[in-house]
Amino acid sequence: MRRDVFQAIADPTRRAIIMLLAVGAMTPNAIADHFDSSRQAVSKHLRILTECEIIKQERQGREIHYHLNADKMKDVERWLEQFKALMDKRFDQLDTVLEQLKSKGK
Repeated sequence: MRRDVFQAIADPTRRAIIMLLAVGAMTPNAIADHFDSSRQAVSKHLRILTECEIIKQERQGREIHYHLNADKMKDVERWLEQFKALMDKRFDQLDTVLEQLKSKGK
């Protein structure tokens, strides 16, 4: 099943994993140590993040290290920019209305 970046960030645990990996690469065990959930649950979150291409696996000897693919987060940024532009427009309209009300009150 093909997942998208929005499914990945929908879960608070996955968002926390993303924040951990933003600092640097980590092994699955090191990531799991930050959570009260089972290693299997953390592994499921890692699989979803990998399917969404937000994180990448890199084998180093016998260990797997997970790295953040920050470029994939640009999909979220582009999507949010649409709403930022819309909200800016609405705030500008509100400023206009408030100025009109203020000038009528004088």
